[in-house]
Amino acid sequence: MPNAYIRFLNLIDALDRINPGRSLDNIEIQLLEYIMQQDSRKIPLLVGDLISLQQYGSQATLHGRLKNLVTLGYVKLLADKTDARKKSVIPTKLAIKYVQFMSDCLDKALGR
Repeated sequence: MPNAYIRFLNLIDALDRINPGRSLDNIEIQLLEYIMQQDSRKIPLLVGDLISLQQYGSQATLHGRLKNLVTLGYVKLLADKTDARKKSVIPTKLAIKYVQFMSDCLDKALGR
């Protein structure tokens, strides 16, 4: 049995206990992880880029999940200075804290 993975699952389960408010659903987690990956690579990300990611769901679904991430404080949207129709997606301190928590859980599960 992969003990490290089970320990990891148990540790991330603590996230729901620590943060008893509304937790992220699977699509929101996938979007947030994608946003964080792009941010770590210094790749600018627009709302249109995110809602075109068909592997995560329909445009309407992704738009709704992105709105939830904004409402919950994980990302913010910044309007382009030259074209207000374009909005950049920027992770917030809460998103960075979430990724750090997940990293810490992985380290603990691996016994580091």
